[in-house]
Amino acid sequence: MKCYDCDQNGRSDTTPIGVCSRCNLVICPEHGRVTQALVHLVRGTGKSTSDLPARRAVCLTCHAAENVG
Repeated sequence: MKCYDCDQNGRSDTTPIGVCSRCNLVICPEHGRVTQALVHLVRGTGKSTSDLPARRAVCLTCHAAENVG
């Protein structure tokens, strides 16, 4: 597999780090970001989020779209 953005730019020398959790395109370290994600738990009444954040990988396009405003 190749990073989508690198492939669009004619590069094939990058190593992918994962898949964007939003759009599912393959990403490399240059075109991706690893961010924290709040984990929701099904526990009935009371607190429904984990104290520890999870991590997720997103491409630069999705990262920018999520952080507008």
